[in-house]
Amino acid sequence: MKSLVNRQLDFMGKRRVAFAISGLMLLVSIASLLFQQLNLGLDFTGGTLVEVRYAVAPSLDAVRQILEDTGFRDVSVQTFGASTEVLIRLQQAFDPDVGEQVVNLLRDAGDEVELVRAEFVGAQVGDQLRDQSGMGLLVALGIVMLYVAFRFQYKFAIGALLALMHDVIIVVGLFSLFQWEFDLTVLAALLAVIGYSLNDTIVVYDRIRETIRKSRIDDMPTIFNEAINMTLSRTLATSGTTLLVLLALLLLGGDMIHFFSIALIAGVVVGTFSSIYVAAALLLAVKLDREDLIPAKKEDPEAEELP
Repeated sequence: MKSLVNRQLDFMGKRRVAFAISGLMLLVSIASLLFQQLNLGLDFTGGTLVEVRYAVAPSLDAVRQILEDTGFRDVSVQTFGASTEVLIRLQQAFDPDVGEQVVNLLRDAGDEVELVRAEFVGAQVGDQLRDQSGMGLLVALGIVMLYVAFRFQYKFAIGALLALMHDVIIVVGLFSLFQWEFDLTVLAALLAVIGYSLNDTIVVYDRIRETIRKSRIDDMPTIFNEAINMTLSRTLATSGTTLLVLLALLLLGGDMIHFFSIALIAGVVVGTFSSIYVAAALLLAVKLDREDLIPAKKEDPEAEELP
């Protein structure tokens, strides 16, 4: 047993360093959210959407520069479907003539452009989306806690919930810190991060529970190290292949899913870290022991009546 453990990585021995790193990341994220807040996209703040169609695929940077040079502010430009379809987001009050104004400016630059649609997204809709999305995240976290408590034990549920909150806060904090645009695609990525991180945590928890039941020692850090090392190859393979796909989306997917890809990449990295150093290590902090996983024996009333 000792020779096996000695060849394993001592994850639990570094848990205090990992807690310090997590604490620092959480502190920076929360401070940024409090003082700098999020750079909310048009989905949440309201504004004007203008969709145009080019004869030849344009340079998005050039389109953005043309509009900014003529007085439009907070301009977001991205392809929408085909490379010749361009969606322009303007964070300003709606003007019925804004679509024609944008098209005329782009035509003056020498491009062949036609207007597809121009519409307004109201701030009231943005408020509803923000409130409903926040409630959706809370409901998802609550259901996760109930599921883990039912499948494992309430101490596992505490660890899983704190780990998921850790992942969400850090990913959102990154968007606040670097002022990346936070829109509905990023919100969808956050929900995907919750699912990914939970799946990874469940795999680790399942192996920890199994190892505790089979092991004859009571040294919990050693048992946890053995369980995590047994799942390490699976965790790294899953995270690695997922990151390869996400990097392809980031580099080739275009502006439409740019921040979606960034949110998922950050979530996979942070989620993999938290599955080991937050979700698992927190079980030591809440003093999980063998008795927590052994059902209490029912007393036999007939045995008590025997002399």
